[in-house]
Amino acid sequence: MSITVSFHVEVRDWIAHNLTRGVAPQAIVRELIDRNNAAELASAMVDAVSSAFLYGTPLPGETVEIGGAPVTYEVEPLRVPDGATIRLGERKVRVMSRMHRPSSLLLADFLTANECEQLISLARPRLDRSTVVDPVTGRHVVAGHRSSHGMFFRLGETPLIARLEARIAELTGLPVENGEGLQLLHYEAGAESTPHVDYLIAGNPANQESIARSGQRVGTLLMYLNDVEGGGETVFPQLGWSIVPQRGHALYFEYGNRFGLSDPSSLHASTPLRTGEKWVATKWIRTRRFVPRDQA
Repeated sequence: MSITVSFHVEVRDWIAHNLTRGVAPQAIVRELIDRNNAAELASAMVDAVSSAFLYGTPLPGETVEIGGAPVTYEVEPLRVPDGATIRLGERKVRVMSRMHRPSSLLLADFLTANECEQLISLARPRLDRSTVVDPVTGRHVVAGHRSSHGMFFRLGETPLIARLEARIAELTGLPVENGEGLQLLHYEAGAESTPHVDYLIAGNPANQESIARSGQRVGTLLMYLNDVEGGGETVFPQLGWSIVPQRGHALYFEYGNRFGLSDPSSLHASTPLRTGEKWVATKWIRTRRFVPRDQA
């Protein structure tokens, strides 16, 4: 049996702030108990905020349920076609593997060698130090856990970009307009990206505004633009799955279901690059038309 009780916004935001600072949930529970909250209530409040962060859902409102069923993510089939090969316009790409969770597939020859070279040439003069959204402030900051350089193309910026975006839309079954601008990243020796999820955590105003404008992210396509000499694998640490970058190959994975939940098993990283360099193009896909902040 569960009961619903009041959950003051100030307490909720205090819990969210401490979670984003890396404070352990049990430490927050103990602090709440020390402040004369019942143990069951303290656990329920922290669990509610932690669950919102874990599954990419809005923070709880003015009430919290004590004794309710725990939230779980229900996996749904990929939107992409079945089969060992997929026809995408003029290209036929081979499916090398499929994964149930996160729902994903690895594709061979998604890009031609010439397309890879063109993307690198277009991106190289526009590279800058990669930034991430700070989970507390919502501002774009340079972060130690992503030691790459990158840039973004506008939707349809060049005929090449427009052609690739049409190919991606055909693969995913979602309109071109649902995609964010294509991001190019360049890693040099020692560079990495530590474990993270791509869906937006609604713990700061910037992410809340972004979700309100364009919906949640539900899928990611990683396109590898060169053969990597050593390191730089894409890894899913909870699954023990590792993908070695090869030129023209692409990894697509989905992490949003029809209930508005995001899949925490999509946690992934790029291992430190040991030798050579790594170029990768990333496309994040939303539930509806993507509207950049400067166009809202």
